[in-house]
Amino acid sequence: MATMSIADALREGIMEEMRRDERVFCIGEDVDIEGGMGGAFTVTRGLAKEFGEERVINTPISEILISGAAVGAAMTGMKPVADLQYGDFLFCMMDQLVNQAAKMCYMSGGKVKVPMVMRAPCGATNRGAQHAQSFEGFFTHVPGLKVICPSTPYDAKGMIKQAIRDDNPVVVFEHKLLYGGSRKEKDALQTSGEVPENDYTVEFGKAAVRREGTDMTIVANLLMNYKAQEAAALAEKDGISCEIIDPRSLVPFDYETVENSVRKTGKLLIVHEDVYSNGWGAQLSAHFAEKCIYDLDAPVMRVATPDTPIPFAPNLENYVIPSKELIYEGILKLARQ
Repeated sequence: MATMSIADALREGIMEEMRRDERVFCIGEDVDIEGGMGGAFTVTRGLAKEFGEERVINTPISEILISGAAVGAAMTGMKPVADLQYGDFLFCMMDQLVNQAAKMCYMSGGKVKVPMVMRAPCGATNRGAQHAQSFEGFFTHVPGLKVICPSTPYDAKGMIKQAIRDDNPVVVFEHKLLYGGSRKEKDALQTSGEVPENDYTVEFGKAAVRREGTDMTIVANLLMNYKAQEAAALAEKDGISCEIIDPRSLVPFDYETVENSVRKTGKLLIVHEDVYSNGWGAQLSAHFAEKCIYDLDAPVMRVATPDTPIPFAPNLENYVIPSKELIYEGILKLARQ
């Protein structure tokens, strides 16, 4: 076992897959240039030294170029790992991702596969409305795309390796405040953890129970999982026992683990940094209203970012992004019902 940050774990996973399979290559803006950081958050730093410029391709600032090259390469049997400096720029790639990558296997009757990975940093970090969004819900809506969101170093390495080996296009959401590594973000969390040095993968569609409890189930991803754990510690002092589930992958989603927890606790709170309306928590709410209505002792509750662009002013950003305190208030409100 080795102790590493999420950024280091992602790099380790990518390096191992590039050594294992010569079809794997990285592509993106400044993924590894002389004097650079290795992408915006250091994940790809040093790869060019080992694998060369043919397998670590630095592109102009053109997201449509990155996605087009990645989709085309994947369709010919290569395994591109594309890097975005900010996930917000996924919207420059929507035709390639939604109309091409997600549909080619279906439209070809399974003859054409698109084994590509699109890495997208997400989350608010005082960078304004165009560099701060959490929009996992957009991509869970597209049949043909897999959507994952690792929040620990162990999961980061295991899931990026699984993503690279998958024959389907995978979008990987990585929260900026969880990376760790050498680039220090203001208000970043310390998420270093033990990671196996041997080869392993983390299966998609298997949630992780981060905290066991009996009175309430909380489902939260990425940064919100950590904030939910802090809020649950506060609630424990009030005699409220919260079970916290990290979905890890949103498509496919592990409904079974959440259903088993809800049948035990009778209450469900969903927390995400995605916006309230039509975020991925809305789908989860609908599912449990349909499948587990008689197991619930109270309506499903959501704590999420309001339906507003993310403000640039730090005080306003802190106001709209769910905090430990806001989640704690949600726990208390749901516990009283």
